[in-house]
Amino acid sequence: MLLAAVGVNHQTAPLDVRERLAFSADGLKDALRTLRDSLLARSDGPVETAILSTCNRTEIYCASAGDPREALVEWLARSRELHAGTLLEHSYRLVQDSTVRHAFRVASGLDSMVLGEPQILGQMKDAVRAATDTGTLGSTLGQMFQRTFAVAKEVRTTTEIGAHSVSMAAASVKLAEAVFEDLADCRVLFIGAGEMIELVATHFASRHPRHIAIANRTLERGAHLAQQFGGEAMRLADMPQRLAEFDIVVSSTASTLPIVGLGAAERMIRQRRRKPVVMVDLAVPRDIEPEVGDLPDVYLYTVDDLTELVRSNSEKRLAAVEQAESIIETRVQGFLRWMDNRDQVPLILQLQEQSRQWQGAEVDRARRMLARGDPADAVLDMLARNLSQKFLHNAFAAMHHGDPEHREQVTHAVQRLFLTPHRGCAESGDTGSRDKSRS
Repeated sequence: MLLAAVGVNHQTAPLDVRERLAFSADGLKDALRTLRDSLLARSDGPVETAILSTCNRTEIYCASAGDPREALVEWLARSRELHAGTLLEHSYRLVQDSTVRHAFRVASGLDSMVLGEPQILGQMKDAVRAATDTGTLGSTLGQMFQRTFAVAKEVRTTTEIGAHSVSMAAASVKLAEAVFEDLADCRVLFIGAGEMIELVATHFASRHPRHIAIANRTLERGAHLAQQFGGEAMRLADMPQRLAEFDIVVSSTASTLPIVGLGAAERMIRQRRRKPVVMVDLAVPRDIEPEVGDLPDVYLYTVDDLTELVRSNSEKRLAAVEQAESIIETRVQGFLRWMDNRDQVPLILQLQEQSRQWQGAEVDRARRMLARGDPADAVLDMLARNLSQKFLHNAFAAMHHGDPEHREQVTHAVQRLFLTPHRGCAESGDTGSRDKSRS
């Protein structure tokens, strides 16, 4: 099986391209089935797939008999209605060891906008769970991801990679503090009630803002989260009319369309009468229309705007990265060896079956000879001679056929396979001789 990955991330593609390529959680399983069927129509063997889609990346991982990268690009461009040339310009297309190395780095937080951030590991586990539930994750991809999770755990527990990161949540607070001197005087609105909003709300709550509100499509879910922070829950449909009440708005939903439009934002500005408002859009696709950022007194930030806040070149960070990269490279080579050994299994099984057939035939012949009274020594000699001839026949034949270059290659192979002493046998013989000499 060949491993491949095609994807875009915050380093290779602008936000407007990433949001067009994003998959919602609700549509992920249907996309996986469609992708698998599309690849199977072009493949001569089994196909395994998984899709990872977050605010910073969309990646397709695949295992198949042939190289699937071209087919993956075509399917992704077609399914997201994006020109193939645009996707090629902004995407990376990895194969075999590069795929494994990339997966290990992503899960360990080395490829994230926020170095060492832990959220990506949970998102990757969700992607694997969706592929498992859909039936698109086979043994090869499954083993790669299991090792990916193990590597991520090793990196996080043996290096300081996470200790030098600034999370998206913390960065959001820093952005707000750059506009408002004291967050304790601010009213904060969170749009959505998912994991990211919960994380951001936790950071803001530590600053003890004057009021916290959660606007969510499902009021029950929003109320549950609001209760954790002593806040208020509101229906998402009521949010546009109440925007002007809040100094800080943070949004992160799975909506495919903007939640806050230009019209709602303009009404908000008029009602606030020149009071500034910080708006942080952590969603991909975006929850807040980009034109909102052009309005006076609106400080709109997207996930890409957080980059400068999370960059750091400290010596400790560089040392942690180097240590993590070393761990990852070692584990990549270990997984590749597993794949190589796994590829040899069918041949090993064939050789074992052939050996069993030869042994069975010769043992049956020996038993018949013993039954009719042939000497045991002669039977044993015949058994050993016939088995040796069967095992060596093809090697002898190959040494005498073909061109000189082919015969030379066969000769070297035969020497290596049949004439090199096995260390275990030699050591066993030596031990036996020493034991005898002692006695």
